[in-house]
Amino acid sequence: MAEQNNSSWPKWLPIRSELADLKPYGAPQISGVRALNTNENPYELPAQVVTQMLEALPKVLANLNRYPDRDAVALREELVKYINRSSNLAFKVQNIWAANGSNEILQTLMLACGGRGALGFLPSYSVHPLIAKATGTTWISGQREASFNLDIKKAINKISENKPGITFVTTPNNPTGTATPYAALEELAIACSEVEGLLIVDEAYAEFSKEKSAVNLIAKYPNVVVVRTMSKAFAFAGARVGYAICNDAIVDAMLVTRLPYHLSSTTQALALVALDNSKALLAEVDALVAERDRVATELEKLGFEVVPSSANFLLFRGFNADSKTAWESLVAAGILVRDVGLDGYLRVTIGLPSENAEFLTAIAALRS
Repeated sequence: MAEQNNSSWPKWLPIRSELADLKPYGAPQISGVRALNTNENPYELPAQVVTQMLEALPKVLANLNRYPDRDAVALREELVKYINRSSNLAFKVQNIWAANGSNEILQTLMLACGGRGALGFLPSYSVHPLIAKATGTTWISGQREASFNLDIKKAINKISENKPGITFVTTPNNPTGTATPYAALEELAIACSEVEGLLIVDEAYAEFSKEKSAVNLIAKYPNVVVVRTMSKAFAFAGARVGYAICNDAIVDAMLVTRLPYHLSSTTQALALVALDNSKALLAEVDALVAERDRVATELEKLGFEVVPSSANFLLFRGFNADSKTAWESLVAAGILVRDVGLDGYLRVTIGLPSENAEFLTAIAALRS
């Protein structure tokens, strides 16, 4: 995906005109620093889980001459068990679709259902409007409040006025960490249904939040799609597994625009092991939430303003310099955080306690 760039492309390259002002999307990758900028889970997979994954590989490797299960049925069966256990619901495998990270899910949905445009409320996950542009989906920007929360009445009016085929709500929101209450999501689901549009609730950080999941809306509102990932809470970012929970008609629509054999045999096999060990892999979530709250408290003691977070990161401000200079100072001190493009703010991923201590020591110098 991509973000704004003023550089020009070679004249001989027939790049689509609507993409000409873009460059590849991605956070800075800098060696020799403590990386707290991409919202990864800092805990390594438990040794016993790694062992089970290694044991699963020989069968996969012996059949790499064959295509993977095109519909990833076994993986979807385990994903639906996980969702049903965690939500006390009764979804079926037909209600789940899996892909290479949640971004591929989003792209597949926009290709299938983005003909009337997509609406999102900024600031939010920057990949949403970028995928829209890449897929030829008209993007409509709504705005969050100064608190980064949604004004639901304004949001509903925006939906009613524009009648988008897709409306995005990210909760907990990235990059702010703020969560949208379940009751508000239901109001948005109704508003979207009235214009015959989908409400896509991006729940990449759901396991870190105490809010009720939007999966509970799907039975009553078939236009609701919940998008999840195994990258964060499952400490599985390198495997690239995302999934959608939705009405089976929406899964059928995604089948039209999915790439054939898009999810490799290796990815499917490793994800099956991860889901079989979900309790062990999610064991560190409470520790990360406790660290998040501790780091927030320490930042506030230092005089920073911290946005309330329901995710595994914190957005904060209050530097003695602008955010770009503050970011550069932290890099010089060996700490890489994220400049998310919000004036005066930086975002830090919650790491191991030792990593968080290093961050707090470095950030304290920016208040002296």
